[in-house]
Amino acid sequence: MANEIKNKISVVFPVVGMQCAACAARIEKVLGRQAGVDSCAVNLAAGNVRIVYDAEMQSPQKLAEVVGNMGFQLIVSGGKEAEQEVEEKEQARYKELKNNVAWSVALSLPVMLLAMVFRNIPYADVIMAVLAAPVVFYFGRGFFVNAWKQLMQKTANMDTLVALSVGVSYVFSVFNMVYPEFWIKRGVEPHVYFEASSMIVVFIMIGRTLEECAKGKASVAIKKLMGLVPKTAMVVTESGDLRETLIEYIKVGDVVAVRPGEKIPVDGEVESGVSYVDESMLSGESIPQEKKEGSEVFAGTINQKGTFKMRATKVGATTMLSMIIKLVKEAQGSKAPIQRVVDKVAGVFVPVIVSVALISFVVWSVCGGDEGVVRGVLAFVTVVIIACPCALGLATPTAIMVGIGNCAERGILIKDAESIEIAKKIDVVVLDKTGTITDGHPEVADVVYGKDVDVDLCADVLYSLEMHSEHPLAEAIVRHFRQINAKNVSIKDFETIIGGGVKGVVEGNTYYVGNAKFLKSHGVKMEYDLEVRANELEEEAKTVVWLADTERSLTLVAITDKVKPTSAEAVARLHEMGINVYMLTGDNRVTAEAVARQVGLQYYEASLLPQNKAEFVRRLQSEGHRVAMVGDGINDSAALAQSDVGIAMGQGSDIALDIAKMAIVRNDLTKIPEAIALSKRIVRTIHQNLFWAFIYNLIGVPVAAGVLYPVCGFLLNPMIASATMAMSSVSVIVNSLVSIKKEK
Repeated sequence: MANEIKNKISVVFPVVGMQCAACAARIEKVLGRQAGVDSCAVNLAAGNVRIVYDAEMQSPQKLAEVVGNMGFQLIVSGGKEAEQEVEEKEQARYKELKNNVAWSVALSLPVMLLAMVFRNIPYADVIMAVLAAPVVFYFGRGFFVNAWKQLMQKTANMDTLVALSVGVSYVFSVFNMVYPEFWIKRGVEPHVYFEASSMIVVFIMIGRTLEECAKGKASVAIKKLMGLVPKTAMVVTESGDLRETLIEYIKVGDVVAVRPGEKIPVDGEVESGVSYVDESMLSGESIPQEKKEGSEVFAGTINQKGTFKMRATKVGATTMLSMIIKLVKEAQGSKAPIQRVVDKVAGVFVPVIVSVALISFVVWSVCGGDEGVVRGVLAFVTVVIIACPCALGLATPTAIMVGIGNCAERGILIKDAESIEIAKKIDVVVLDKTGTITDGHPEVADVVYGKDVDVDLCADVLYSLEMHSEHPLAEAIVRHFRQINAKNVSIKDFETIIGGGVKGVVEGNTYYVGNAKFLKSHGVKMEYDLEVRANELEEEAKTVVWLADTERSLTLVAITDKVKPTSAEAVARLHEMGINVYMLTGDNRVTAEAVARQVGLQYYEASLLPQNKAEFVRRLQSEGHRVAMVGDGINDSAALAQSDVGIAMGQGSDIALDIAKMAIVRNDLTKIPEAIALSKRIVRTIHQNLFWAFIYNLIGVPVAAGVLYPVCGFLLNPMIASATMAMSSVSVIVNSLVSIKKEK
């Protein structure tokens, strides 16, 4: 866990409780100031911090204490125990939040009903006080605790203002309920604000719970990636026996046996045996690759029907899959979420509001005459209530909630607010080929019969021979001919020739199915017309499979991964929006060029590995571009994480869906430009909401402080302040509903 650097060590510790970039920045800043700490880097996405410190001057326990004083937890236990402890604490935190929200809502709804509908029933104020008390001081205690810790650190955030406004409004309400004569004697009608204090807590806690629910996607994705590797493998001993061994004990040079259907445990080279391996997690290509002696194989890929022995060449952190996991972690941790406008101004807004409230109290107390102190108390309470961050806090989440719901109706799933804010700035979209632009599975595109052949017999022979074949393309051929009702005829002397094709005897005649080289090696004469057509199909990036008897070629079948009908339209719409579009694929250049030509793409890269895709995205970002990556496979995961906005196609791998910030439900690429357009509309609405929230505070706070009193004798009543606060929140919600949904 630690790596010595002279007399210093570098350690990664998990951190529990971080909610936003501001949390990460504060931890980084405070830890960086500690004695003996050389450097400190917080990774918000991974939920950890890397600290380089002098072991003689500092210790993990002291650092944990410092972080604890800030309201977070630094886990200093190592290994799997630390991971388990972090997971348990995060789950406990989320469970507690959900529990607090449920109880708070249950207690606050009756308070709202009493305040708005049954205000005049006996003991209404007492009932509201009793119901609101646990909401404010028990379920909402986190606001007060965090506010106190902020105060101890000589800082302030929105928790400070929430705690202040909620606490003051509740205590002020209790005073008015218990001792109303104090105000009545002074010509002021007392009011209570229990519903305001409890509902403020409810609204903000709901937001916090939703944020907590959205957290941890990166770790879930990484766990799934790690789960691709089996826990054990069958190692061949010196005596030739098989011994089941834990994956971590396999060494470079060990020989491992891989049976049909098993995942390959480590990177290596085939020593004996032949099979086909599904490498879609690396290349994205749906067709399994043939593996024979000398072929490379990679951890996490899936062996198909054959059995082989391989010699381990890379194990542990050096395997290709481990590199993908490392890339995902680095990419996810390299981007801190966009800081909300509310968070940016909180550091200034909170002290300003508190200062205005205190100044109002002091000025009224000094200059207000006999009733100065009373007016000062009213002004203080009114300022704090009217400045409560309800409208400010609702400005972003309401627009986002409405926007996300609107997107969901259109088949676009948004996983966090960050992706909405970034998506409007996207100027480059990078598309994976297989499964994104194309359907992602091979299908028969063309069947061409030779002259003077029995079409039905050829179809029956092709269907029957491929029924026995283990070649990955055979399934596509079988599926096609089954649909046209081909017959399964009796096959004798069936034989598979690896790398070539298959042969068998039907009604006394020998037939071959395979590539052109295979047929020629058996002395088959290739019909000229069929060869011309085969060349044309291969130029279209289609794979050609031949059928022949012992004398001549009879039929050819062209297999392709079809381009989705909406792909070309999507590319054209993105171009119209001024967005450059690139295609990346692990397939060969000929296929890539053919697909790019079909969909109208000018830019494409072929034969790429997962790290090449991530590097390509990183290169575009270094040139100043905002990049959206669209993919569906495990091989796209590093690039999805590296991009500014990762977009997964809905029928893709779970890992791609976990890592991506958006998902397209119906595998329709036209949803990409639609998602970008919607994100612009949502962000515009957020800006409108923030404008109205700030204008409300800009006007309301001075009036609440009493600036109009010397001019016209007007002093805002706290009850009116509470009502206007509610109205400002309503206006924000209405604007979100109208602005986002008006454009269908």
